[in-house]
Amino acid sequence: MSAASVWAKLPAVVWVRRQFAPNTVQITLLLAGFVGLLGALATVAFREALGGLQFLLAGHHAGMVELAKHLNWWQRLLLPTAGGLVAGLILQYSTRWVPKKGADDYMEAIAIGSGVISLRQTLVKSLSSLCSVASGASIGREGPMVQLAAMFASLVGRVLAFPPERLRLLVACGATAGITSAYNAPIAGALFISEIVYGSITTATLGPLVVASVIANIVIRQFLGYDAVYQMPRFDFVSGWEVFFYLGLGVLAGVLAPLFLRLLDTAKQGFGSLTVPLFARLALGGLGVGILSLHVPQVWGNGYSVVNSILHSSWAWQALAMVLLFKVLATASSAGSGAVGGVFTPTLFVGAALGSLYGIGMNALAPETASVASSYAVVGMGAFLAATTYAPLMSILMIFEMTLSYQVVLPLMLACITAYLTAHALREDSVYAKSLHRNRAAERWIEGASGTDGVRVRALAVDNNAVIPSDASAAAITERFKQTGYRNLVVLDSGAKVLGLLRNAGWWQREATGEPADWKALLVPCKPLDGAMTLVDALHAAGPLGGDWIPVADEDGGWLGVVSLPGLIEILTKTRAEAAKTRR
Repeated sequence: MSAASVWAKLPAVVWVRRQFAPNTVQITLLLAGFVGLLGALATVAFREALGGLQFLLAGHHAGMVELAKHLNWWQRLLLPTAGGLVAGLILQYSTRWVPKKGADDYMEAIAIGSGVISLRQTLVKSLSSLCSVASGASIGREGPMVQLAAMFASLVGRVLAFPPERLRLLVACGATAGITSAYNAPIAGALFISEIVYGSITTATLGPLVVASVIANIVIRQFLGYDAVYQMPRFDFVSGWEVFFYLGLGVLAGVLAPLFLRLLDTAKQGFGSLTVPLFARLALGGLGVGILSLHVPQVWGNGYSVVNSILHSSWAWQALAMVLLFKVLATASSAGSGAVGGVFTPTLFVGAALGSLYGIGMNALAPETASVASSYAVVGMGAFLAATTYAPLMSILMIFEMTLSYQVVLPLMLACITAYLTAHALREDSVYAKSLHRNRAAERWIEGASGTDGVRVRALAVDNNAVIPSDASAAAITERFKQTGYRNLVVLDSGAKVLGLLRNAGWWQREATGEPADWKALLVPCKPLDGAMTLVDALHAAGPLGGDWIPVADEDGGWLGVVSLPGLIEILTKTRAEAAKTRR
């Protein structure tokens, strides 16, 4: 026996190795930091690419509004239209070589997907977004930044063959890093994912999210330095009576936010009903922005410079109202046409303009009691954000991190909570509801069933990439596990009969050891679920099998597809909750 072997078996050495061996939590935190680094670098790369493209168009880095002001009227029409046309062509014709693998949106990948985000799809959409944003579309650049950061996190998890639950958490860490990098708001970045995507704040998810957020913020400071997105003025709070003014601002934001979201939905439906190609719709959306910019060039871009001007300059209320109205219409035109980008930043724009208008009104009514209009603009940003996202805590911390002012917290808390409660009473869905919407078929079953007895598992069966033929090569199976991150695959023979389940853990053990040579020896026997089963019966039958996907067949053994075990649990839980509401 060698000296190394003797040393390794010493009791003290064994105890130290056991105590300090990395566990799952530690590995997760380490990887969260790594994807935080990748996410920050991805946002820096996108920001630099956008800056370079804008420099080619304008010859300077002053921003889209300054570019619009210095263009002729026909150029204001042409540039957004041409940008929308190019962006649409990229989206439409890229589908020929970019297959749909994984979720289209990072929120979907985290909340209801397997955590898989396609590399090529994301890159294509990012390129399209670059063309839209650089040509003046009234959308935010931050959405594509976050999507890129989440995609790199998904790529890391797939390379490591993470199961879906851990892959989703890693994607959430990447998205957190993207939000933190885009807004220089590490606390709000972590809470955005916790409050909006997960719907709750737990220590199991918050720890990795915070680690990713901190690392991303450190990287951004090293590359770009620390600077607030908006240069906030000093916040004034004149008297305690002014709290009622901020309460009124919260109510106003809560009433108007659902109208804003309804306008966005109407614009999407209107553009979607047009019988023209996708590139023509995006070109029409760009044309709409161009027409609006003939009168108000401030509608171009995400509006950072305009918001900073509102916060630091005295605007006539007529000019402010016109900019607010035209910006809302321009955002509806860009987002409704299908341009790739976020509405988070335009929402802050609308909130700032609305709050400033409200502040001007309060100063006219009670000049001795009301603060300057810029103070209401700051609170208006948070209130309108809370009323559209239904995430008041995130909104409070986002504005606090932007202002670094404790004085703003009290009126901000009141306005955000009031706006959220008012908006939620008027509209059930937030701006991110569609990204987080559960399986549509499941929703239809729930609406048609008084309980769980009316739902049959056959309706949930799908034929997706969790199914693999028995003649597949070992290399193809390895690639499938990497791409999907599933815990198991369902193997079918040439006659569409189920041979068994191939588990992720057993496969990677075979890859490491090379045994057994015939991978079919790893198959776990599995009897398909009967498609006529109810959800409860299917869950009882599928539970002991584990994994992510369970095969389903009809009463004659005919192949129907696979069903998601986590999906079964989710649908059953929601069905019972809906039934309980009905009984009450």
